[in-house]
Amino acid sequence: MSLNMTRMFLIFFLLTTTQGCTSPPLNSCPPFTTTIPYPFSASPGCGHPSYPIKCSTPHSSLSINNLNFSLLHFELNSTSLLLSPQPNHKQHSCLPPLYTVPNLPINLSSTPFKISDSSCSRLSHLHQCSPPNLPNCSLCSWECKLIKNPLNLIHNCASQPHSISQQDCQPDVLGYLDNFLKMGIEVEWTQSPNEAQNQDSYFSSCNTCLTNKGTCGYNDSDSEKPFICFEPKPKISQSLLHQQSFSPHKVTILSLSFIFICIFIAITIGTFVFRTKKMTSLKNQEDPTTQFLHQHRSASLLPPVFTYDDLEISTNYFDPKRKIGDGGFGSVFLGQLADGHIVAVKHLHKQNSKTKSFCNEILILSSITHPNLVKLHGYCSDPRGLLLVYDYVSNGTLADHLHGVYKKGSLKWIVRVEIALQIALAIEYLHFSVLPPIVHRDVTSTNIFVEKDMRVKVGDFGLSRLLICQENGVMTGNGLNGPGSGCVWTGPQGTPGYLDPDYYQSFRLTEKSDVYSFGVILLELITGMRAVDSKREKSEMALVDLVVPKIQMGLLEEVVDPVLVGDRVAMEGVGAVAELAFRCVAAEKDDRPNAKEVVEELRRIRGCSRGIVRLGSSTNVVVPECGPIGV
Repeated sequence: MSLNMTRMFLIFFLLTTTQGCTSPPLNSCPPFTTTIPYPFSASPGCGHPSYPIKCSTPHSSLSINNLNFSLLHFELNSTSLLLSPQPNHKQHSCLPPLYTVPNLPINLSSTPFKISDSSCSRLSHLHQCSPPNLPNCSLCSWECKLIKNPLNLIHNCASQPHSISQQDCQPDVLGYLDNFLKMGIEVEWTQSPNEAQNQDSYFSSCNTCLTNKGTCGYNDSDSEKPFICFEPKPKISQSLLHQQSFSPHKVTILSLSFIFICIFIAITIGTFVFRTKKMTSLKNQEDPTTQFLHQHRSASLLPPVFTYDDLEISTNYFDPKRKIGDGGFGSVFLGQLADGHIVAVKHLHKQNSKTKSFCNEILILSSITHPNLVKLHGYCSDPRGLLLVYDYVSNGTLADHLHGVYKKGSLKWIVRVEIALQIALAIEYLHFSVLPPIVHRDVTSTNIFVEKDMRVKVGDFGLSRLLICQENGVMTGNGLNGPGSGCVWTGPQGTPGYLDPDYYQSFRLTEKSDVYSFGVILLELITGMRAVDSKREKSEMALVDLVVPKIQMGLLEEVVDPVLVGDRVAMEGVGAVAELAFRCVAAEKDDRPNAKEVVEELRRIRGCSRGIVRLGSSTNVVVPECGPIGV
């Protein structure tokens, strides 16, 4: 073999062994700021051939079932996108100038995507104000259909049961739908196998590829676009490609290197074939949830993994007599581990929506620690169910102590103030001591767990979100641009009675949403009433709607918990706490205090209450003013 032939062959060999899947430059494909996750891709031959991303500014685009969408937002460590249909330039004569309302229903059937329940929920309360103003329905049947039932906009939404409330009527339904789509609809997808993906060989092949640390793609030059797994390749020095000549000594070295590389490739191919067959036989046993957690957090930083059998034994096979709680995300059982440690085991059934909450809670709780937050001891992801293992808090929840399970008279005023302060300290930690900040999204009295010494811990982080927002290419959050600057655009989720109305209306989640929920808890502590009670009048069913008018009219004593009315110490502090609660539940989020300000005010109220107690035994104690500041 001549010197030039050797050189050309080696260069060709090096070039062909470095082929693979490349990603576009960072920040060139908004909203993605890091590697674009599967099944999406912005490069030919990468990702899934049915879901290519077209990079552009300010929004990239994606086509699903022949309908084009603009990608408004994507959050790292999330499996959801905020999409808006691209402008519809074919306007009909019967339509006003609407740009995002498509000419047919938005249908994501037979894809791994699903419209979030919150988006359907927003449409379920919308209807035309009477009398309806309909166009010529013989010419504009689709527009008439939307006006009569806006749920027809999204396929499968119309089949869900819903109720209509008068306050949600709109004089211009089509205009409202146009604005609704411009803000974006939340679309969720999953990397776990489901019915749609089981019919798509790309996803099953990709699971095997990811297990082998490869990158999922396809052969773009083949009309059938068969799946390809790009194996990781070592970096090759580019200087070799620019050398002008080889000495005989170098030729010998390179020839030997080439021989060893060929042997290595043969061994690698044999190993790959063997592992592929092995992984194919075990693919049903691989747990996608565990793979997802390991992709987003190092295994050494995750809590311990328990086996399903061990936790089953610890709870006496999930004995109903050991059930200590039951909620929307699963049941909680009392368990005793092999080392004698008493724990609470939350059992979630393995469904896609709960799998997302399960992973979210593990990733968040494994990165934070605070004396007033529950501690996650471990987890188990098994085909038989998803399990979370917490410290057992033996004295029930705050809701139990306020609403009848425990004797209400045992919750003295000074204890209520201490509980409020501890909850506020936990929220302050999440908002100001963690980067990026965390919004809990479900601060309720049922998620506040009480210890025997009446110390409390905030739990249930299944709905929590990292407070990250990208605006004009700049990442914002409490740690960067100051308090209140962070935001997340996402469909409203939370518990009725505690859900921030500003967040519900705008889809803009901030740390002030937690402050609103905390304000409702303050009202519960003052009144002893539930956040929502169907036994009350319709206009007063929500506790905020009942108490806020009383505070504004100076009639707070009408709703104060009767247990506190005869307590002089309590009545000195109730007004101050009511004033703080009034500020926390302000309709506009900018009118609410932040968590630091809440903690400062509660510490002042606690000092006043303690001073009054001391005054009972010593007339020489100077008591600070305990009423609302400025009152």
